Amino acid sequence: MSFFQHAKEKLEEFAADIKNDLSNVGSALEGEKHSHTHLGETCHDLHVATKENRFHSFASPRTANDAKWFVDGCGYMWAVSVALEEARESIWILDWWLSPELYLRRPPSANENYRIDRMLLAAAERGVKVNIIVYKEVSQLLTLCSEHTKKALELHPNIAVFRHPDHAPSGQVLESGIISSFKNFSLKDFNLANLPEESKLALFGVNNDVVLYWAHHEKLCLIDSKIAFMGGLDLCFGRWDTNAHPIADAHPTNLENIIFPGQDFNNARVYDFEDVTKWENNKLDRTKSSRMGWSDLSMCLSGPVVEDLCAHFVQRWNFIYFEKYDVQQDARYAALTMPYFGESNPIYKADGTKADGTVATLPEIGEASQSHEGENHHHHHFHLPGGAGSIFDRLQSGFNSGVQRNLGYEQTQHPSGMSIQLVRSCSKWSHGVETEHSIANAYIEVIRESQHFVYIENQFFITATNDHQDPVKNKIGAALVERIVRAFQNGENYKVIVCMPSVPAFAGDLHADDSLGTRAIMEYQYFSICRGGNSIMEAVEKAGVPDAKQYIRFYNLRNYDRINVSTVIDQAEQDSGVSYESARREHDDIVGAGYDGYGEGTGAMPGRRNDQYDRYQDAASRAEKPRGSGYDSVCHCYMENGPSIKDIPWSGTPEDEINSFISEELYIHSKVLIADDRVVICGSANLNDRSQLGYHDSEIAVVIQDPTPVDSVMAGERFQASRFATSLRRQLFRKHLGLLPYQDFTKPDANFLPINQDPNMYDWGSSADRMVEDVLSEDFSRLWNGRASTNTEVFAKAFHTVPADNVRNWDDYKEFFGKYFVTTSDKDAKVKEPPAYEYGHVVREEFPDGVDELKDWLDRVKGTLVEMPLLFMDGVDFAKEGLTLNAFTDEIYT
Repeated sequence: MSFFQHAKEKLEEFAADIKNDLSNVGSALEGEKHSHTHLGETCHDLHVATKENRFHSFASPRTANDAKWFVDGCGYMWAVSVALEEARESIWILDWWLSPELYLRRPPSANENYRIDRMLLAAAERGVKVNIIVYKEVSQLLTLCSEHTKKALELHPNIAVFRHPDHAPSGQVLESGIISSFKNFSLKDFNLANLPEESKLALFGVNNDVVLYWAHHEKLCLIDSKIAFMGGLDLCFGRWDTNAHPIADAHPTNLENIIFPGQDFNNARVYDFEDVTKWENNKLDRTKSSRMGWSDLSMCLSGPVVEDLCAHFVQRWNFIYFEKYDVQQDARYAALTMPYFGESNPIYKADGTKADGTVATLPEIGEASQSHEGENHHHHHFHLPGGAGSIFDRLQSGFNSGVQRNLGYEQTQHPSGMSIQLVRSCSKWSHGVETEHSIANAYIEVIRESQHFVYIENQFFITATNDHQDPVKNKIGAALVERIVRAFQNGENYKVIVCMPSVPAFAGDLHADDSLGTRAIMEYQYFSICRGGNSIMEAVEKAGVPDAKQYIRFYNLRNYDRINVSTVIDQAEQDSGVSYESARREHDDIVGAGYDGYGEGTGAMPGRRNDQYDRYQDAASRAEKPRGSGYDSVCHCYMENGPSIKDIPWSGTPEDEINSFISEELYIHSKVLIADDRVVICGSANLNDRSQLGYHDSEIAVVIQDPTPVDSVMAGERFQASRFATSLRRQLFRKHLGLLPYQDFTKPDANFLPINQDPNMYDWGSSADRMVEDVLSEDFSRLWNGRASTNTEVFAKAFHTVPADNVRNWDDYKEFFGKYFVTTSDKDAKVKEPPAYEYGHVVREEFPDGVDELKDWLDRVKGTLVEMPLLFMDGVDFAKEGLTLNAFTDEIYT
């Protein structure tokens, strides 16, 4: 009997006990947990030090800032590499995961100096102080290997790496005891009632200052205390990507063109990162499988907001230092002091704490640079649209402060620049402070004050509309319901668009035991969106709205590619006597593409030859190059001005070509909200309890209001949008719709540079720009929903993708997906029959006329937008079937 079957039997016996013990967790966190993120409840008394600041943040809005967006990792990581090269005093990094061997520029073979560890070492050698904080993972549950990150980077006295939090009060005693309780097969003797009280609390992730399941999830890089990079992108494997998201990376004619070496070629839907300390153990065969594309968003900031980010880092660093590193005899470990920003604004003390317990109120957009008295700076109130305190109205006042010509538009430029406010989720365990959940407060207020639309792009969507959705606590969903119902009652043209992953975690076969966690998360998301009795769409329609879809709709992303297993591979393998994969592995070794690789960026380890690589490359260079052999990816076919897939030649047989097409969900990792093309919230926070409550995962985000207007259109009427917000929103929409040209990652432009060198480049007024200008127009709705519908139809037919609306139960799942992509062998069989098709490949039965028929269908795909299947598995309790484990993992999954 499997572990999960044992777990089911035993956990069902004491599931009620576990639920009762949740009250103990609440008691243990008294003073940390409190009423919050509820509409109308602002918990002033619990935020004494920050109640005067908008959203109850430790920092107030700052003016005179500048910001730059980076959509996807290609341009962002190039800009980070530029800043690292130019650093002269300090580099401070916060990351959930940092991969020392990650290349910030591609291809690696032409950019060996731009690997992170090499760049940080070079900075340290020129005198730059490098301070890094990485999340210390639970090693039994995650494969990040922060220990390697620390060892690989601390090669110079100027580099110090902190890992936090520790997960056991004494060695690994508590952690190992809990893990072993659930991993061994003697569960018949396990009884919750017999566990010590501290072990019960640890099951929920808490034991005094011990945190088992909550993570440091922030992504922040500060350079010389002058510019900041932050958002959703970790500097780790799997995140670098372009706007076209190629998922094929086989290069038979020249291995030097490999983009994703070693562990960086990853698809967690097939194999999650496993044994990452041995890069050569990456099981993913790139001649058969695709990688998973990564859609993400980050920012580069300059101005006074960087001071708040520095204070945040100094607070975190010093908290961790005095908690665990001050006793270590290592000269590199020391408390930090705040950089000197000038006496004109002495907000922070040297240790990053506030000079007087609060942050001085800073001017709002359009207001003079002076302190405020009275109600004007009590920004914790939830003002309705049109009210005197609305952040949208304050932005409008900023628009009216001056006029200039810019990019062909009549625009306003406020002399103090953008208003940017830092908000965060943190508490005693993560930061040594009282709980702050200003990110959740910002989401709720901006949603409630929005006048025309809200666009949300997030990795997760778990929220509540009322207190009946226990254990989910954050009320962002309630804010959405309230705003939609108000729009209906007032006859307003209003819209909410949400983009999120179709599968928010990683599992290929959703029916497998190891997909239980993924199914639990998906069920919580569906209960937040459209089912269970208290979801957003149900609550909206209960309030009298005839059709919630008229106001709020949900979407996913998906793409396809073609693996270039052309005849050149066969010829080169035959002539060289070396397999492509063996030669490819030596290439990855040469560029040092993973942990414990032999290569040092010099072509070989001293005394070691790369015979297989050299022989294959020589044979490939001499091989005949048939027409079509050079197309290593076809992702440009669904981008603007890209060729038709029907015109892309193939070097090989038609059967080989149809087998070479692959599809995968394009994983959305962004964490952004854009309201009315005027306000942006962007950072590391997911839309779930883990990120929003404050006392779970630690997060940061910024609220950006740019007073520089752009003449636009909203619902057919002239409208003044904000330059920053609308350019970002239009860039995202155009990417999803295939209205951007393919991004050449070898040819940097202004969007590859930090904010101190160039602002964002955007083609205002182009035909594609005009197509996404008016979010509320019928033309845009037809374009957006039409492409989503067409793309969904094509992917469902060609690749039998799940989730899907036609899959309502497990019988449907088996018929539509399982019989093609899941082995028919018993799970206990020693030798298993392979499935009919490799995961992600074409179901050939759908195309009796062969590859030409397939290409006719694929030619209809434009962009990557697809509909979210809201009917998927609505006929079964697909998360909890076979296991009551959710009784104690509710808080982890939400």
